[in-house]
Amino acid sequence: MRTLARWMIGGGAGAAALAVAASGLTPAAATSATAARGATHMARAASATAPGAASARAARAAVTSGPVSNVPASGTPALVHTGSSSALQWISQIVQCGNTMYAVGSFSEISQNGTNIARNNVFSFSATAPYTVTSWNPNVNGQVNSIALTSNCNHAYIGGSFTKVAGSGAGNIADIRTYNNTMVQSWPHSASNTVDTVLLAGSHLLVGGRFTSINGSSGHAYYASLNPGTGKDDGYLNLHVSGKYVYPGVQANYTQVANQQLSPAGGHVLVEGVFTSAGGKPRQQIFMLNLAASHGNVSDWNSAQFSQHCATKHPFYIQDAAWSPDASTVYIADTGFAPSGWTGSFPLTGLCDAAAAFPATRVGGLTPEWVNYTGCDSLFAVGADASAVYVAGHPRWSENAYACNSAGTGAIPDQGMQGLQPGSGQTLVKPDGTAVYSMSRANADGMLVTSAGLWIASTDRYGASWCNNVSGHAGICFLPR
Repeated sequence: MRTLARWMIGGGAGAAALAVAASGLTPAAATSATAARGATHMARAASATAPGAASARAARAAVTSGPVSNVPASGTPALVHTGSSSALQWISQIVQCGNTMYAVGSFSEISQNGTNIARNNVFSFSATAPYTVTSWNPNVNGQVNSIALTSNCNHAYIGGSFTKVAGSGAGNIADIRTYNNTMVQSWPHSASNTVDTVLLAGSHLLVGGRFTSINGSSGHAYYASLNPGTGKDDGYLNLHVSGKYVYPGVQANYTQVANQQLSPAGGHVLVEGVFTSAGGKPRQQIFMLNLAASHGNVSDWNSAQFSQHCATKHPFYIQDAAWSPDASTVYIADTGFAPSGWTGSFPLTGLCDAAAAFPATRVGGLTPEWVNYTGCDSLFAVGADASAVYVAGHPRWSENAYACNSAGTGAIPDQGMQGLQPGSGQTLVKPDGTAVYSMSRANADGMLVTSAGLWIASTDRYGASWCNNVSGHAGICFLPR
């Protein structure tokens, strides 16, 4: 998993009202606009990136604080920077179970309120102030990419690239008790290669990565469904995921399932990775999985744009995806630089180095409702609530379709993290026209939207630690509601 975001979607009447205000529409006009959305989505996308966009922005309604606050909560745990620019540390994923947050990644020490605490690649802390780090310390000896909790919060399934958990041998996957520091020895714990993502979906633990065998089964390479109780392959997934991206000059890439997100109602999963076929259907970058009663199957949801390639260094570019709270829209966050074979012409096209919205309608031939370009800076994480789409990575600008690595006509300076209007993709701005959100260009790895706010998992790239101009948030930033 490069970036793994998991959602607990929040919203409500207040959030919906703010969304209407941010769009510049009266409630009646908003209802009308929603009905006409399918006919006008490309026009709205164009207005966000056209040369005249600067004057159009003057008329848009500003927001003063955004759907979540732009002031981070104080006292949350942070990565301890090693002092070496080459020793990058990161939080890959943050999930919540009950009143406890669980964080995984690649790190050896956590700081809280001036005290350093030794933790290797996984730890937990309170979900509310003062966000106290717990005593749970399973001590994983390698990178942990993903974590999923049972409904009673007593067990944590982890996936990554490691050989030991709590002093016992474990190959890239494990079941750990959260009420002590022990691994469940009777649960098989062996994947042949890296595990990138684990997700509990009902009675199935969906596991993706670069493995060709897992827990004694070699029948479902790269994407398998395990029985959460026994750890054995339960046969629910039989998708025969295969293929890699081949085009002139492309760097080496390998079949993998890298990321996945469960829909709000739990009936579907978005799946990102490196593949050209899934469930017997041609798919690249992303597909939607139907969670049917007897087995999972690949839906018809697809766009021709997902099969377009980006720059040779970025064969896998749809790094993350998120559902809208009503599951009607899919938002994606992309790296990629520019389309393969790009000649330097503007405006930018395709999905490379951009955020985009697609209808979640389970049909083929879909086109984006809007695309917001950074101007050749990567996005790695996306989250959404009823009022905003949040994206992060290392962007410097938003609405920047007319330049690459500089600010073009209509671009809005918006570093590290951005808030976008769900219906149009336009940048959320303050009354003075500046962007509502920003953070270090710390290559955020994941986002978790809860009823309490937005959790952002990121790196300590170049010693980065600030979130919305407040320092001390390396790796973890929480923006409350």
